[in-house]
Amino acid sequence: MVQQTQSTPASSGFQTRNRAFRAGPPGDLLLRDLGMTLVRGVGAGIGGALLLACIVFMLADPAQAAVEASASADALETPRSGRLWIGTLPGGAVRDAPLLATEVEMHISGMLARVAVRQRFRNPGDDWAEGIYAFPLPENAAVDRMRLRVAERLIEGEIRERKQARELYAAAKSSGRRAALLDQERPNLFTTSVANIGPGETISVEIEYQQILRYEAGRFHLRFPLVVGPRYIPGLAEPDALEPGFAGSGWALGTAQVPDASRITPLLAEPAAGPRNPVQIRVILDAGFPLLRLDSRYHPVEVVRDGQGRHHIELARSAVAADRDFELVWTPALGAEPQGALFNESWAGEHYALLMVLPPTQAQVARSAGPRELVFVVDTSGSMHGASLREAISALRLALQRLAPGDRFNLIQFNDRAEALFDASLPASDANRRRALAYLDRLSSGGGTEMLPALELALGRGAAPGMLRQVVFLTDGSVGNEAELFAYIRGNLGPSRLFTIGIGSAPNSHFMTRAAAAGRGTFTYIGKPEEVAERMNGLLRKLERPALTDIRIQVPGPGETEIWPRPVPDLYAGEPVLITLRKPQPGGAIRLSGDYAGVPWERRLRLSGGKTSPGVHALWARDKIASLMEKSFSGAAEDPQGVRDKVVEVALRHRMVSKYTSLVALDRTPVRPPGEGLRSAPVPLNLPHGWSAEKVFGVLPQTASDAGMHGMLGASGLLAVWLLRRRRGNRRRSRG
Repeated sequence: MVQQTQSTPASSGFQTRNRAFRAGPPGDLLLRDLGMTLVRGVGAGIGGALLLACIVFMLADPAQAAVEASASADALETPRSGRLWIGTLPGGAVRDAPLLATEVEMHISGMLARVAVRQRFRNPGDDWAEGIYAFPLPENAAVDRMRLRVAERLIEGEIRERKQARELYAAAKSSGRRAALLDQERPNLFTTSVANIGPGETISVEIEYQQILRYEAGRFHLRFPLVVGPRYIPGLAEPDALEPGFAGSGWALGTAQVPDASRITPLLAEPAAGPRNPVQIRVILDAGFPLLRLDSRYHPVEVVRDGQGRHHIELARSAVAADRDFELVWTPALGAEPQGALFNESWAGEHYALLMVLPPTQAQVARSAGPRELVFVVDTSGSMHGASLREAISALRLALQRLAPGDRFNLIQFNDRAEALFDASLPASDANRRRALAYLDRLSSGGGTEMLPALELALGRGAAPGMLRQVVFLTDGSVGNEAELFAYIRGNLGPSRLFTIGIGSAPNSHFMTRAAAAGRGTFTYIGKPEEVAERMNGLLRKLERPALTDIRIQVPGPGETEIWPRPVPDLYAGEPVLITLRKPQPGGAIRLSGDYAGVPWERRLRLSGGKTSPGVHALWARDKIASLMEKSFSGAAEDPQGVRDKVVEVALRHRMVSKYTSLVALDRTPVRPPGEGLRSAPVPLNLPHGWSAEKVFGVLPQTASDAGMHGMLGASGLLAVWLLRRRRGNRRRSRG
């Protein structure tokens, strides 16, 4: 049973629950108007900021108010230039955060991508700095290399258990040596820390990963995320809920649901100052077949074809702002569509393979004649403001039009609260559809992203007798409590199927893909209004046709073959079966079988031939780690420590970054002179393209008061905080 926390209405996406915005160590971290106005606030000193804290506490339910008011004066001011203030210098000057530029180079062969990401940190200040940068990568990236570059010298990163890597990094930082640390916060969210960047100096961190591309409905998709959207953190701030290890530099403190909140809520630059963190992208595409079409969906590109049939793709502009995802899509020429793919690798005395098998296409599968119950769930929180909500509503209108006469349906919207249009699903009559369309016209965005109550409404009711129940969930996925949500989906799915639609310029791909996998459905991205009809119609065609279910894999021959994922999820027409496996011997055969709408389905394949490709072992390791972590999410692990140990064992053997392992690169020679201080400086991120700061964070009045008022206002704020915290403690004791 998932424990619920009380929720209250709010006008902004991130004000409702986690009111404990992080101030950080004095002189190191920025408190942006106590975090409530991260992207708009102009601090006027400790008195004004504490007055805001007092107002927030007086207006909030004390059971929800947990603001830490221990920030020092030099952490409370916010510039309007997009820079971070990392302390106050004599005369009121400010210190800049390290500037960041990123270069991405992708080499694609068939359906595999090898990607190198170079992050260049430049210290514009006059003192020594530590740069901290939270950034996204694809949710299926197998990160296996990191190097620290200082001038022409390269320092290779080593894989270590996360705690040990952090200790090594901390020791190097304190002793004045250059060092870099790469941590995974989520499968699609990482943190780079770079210590001892000298005044005016530039240091680079180079990261490499392997990735399987997505193939769907005859097209290959390469998606590279460029920005981390602010995530909603449910629950009350709990000082004891901090994740062990390095404290994060984000704007939220940990809660029981999200103990690592401070590590997944990076600070934002002020939008008025313009975009920052420029990115260059180069792609070398060796598709292995002629192309009918090649598109960059969200960024103009220039394409040059060389004499070997490869396509060289670069951004039309030399660099773009890191504020929306990059996606490249290519379509094979007619007759060149893949019927399958096999990639092999022999590594460390063992043999690995990646296998893609295509089930029947949509054209080969008749539309299902059985009636369905469709439940449409739409996110109306503050982060969905503007184009995202309009795209979601357009998609729902299309879905309502395609309902068959025998279908039943319902609509659910959620922000701070979840609300269903009907008490139970109703027939898809013209009258009921008109009611639903009128309901869509009244939707507006605002409030937090309380996703669990919406899942409870959607999955908590059993399907109508004799009907296939399909839940379609439209959201940007900007939440921090993914593990809690995955556990609920796995424990309460029943006969339903959950399909996720990622909306907007920077959806949380980790949540979208894993929720769909847990829900035995599929996921779809809609990044701009022009894609709504194409993407939604493609999903609706899948919903109208049966899935390939009960998939079984047999590998005859000596020795144990370890296959992932396990079990193989349901698959839909036009989507491939993707399997990674490890065998003691090369070659052999594999047999896949399943049920396709009551009709037996089978494929027999040889595990010989195919293309030899380095990095397949890392893909297998990533799949095994993901499957092990699924047990932790679902609560199915009988021995959580045993799961952790297995993840560490696999990650260390294959040099993989994971939740429990990190890459660390250490220089040997101290460079920071004794007695010179070191400041920590988080690199601020852009707000995702199309997002509204007001709708996400809300707006508090800008305050200004003279210096003579600061002491009185600060004392008043602290007194109010103390009284309200004491009141909350009394309430807790009375409930006990």
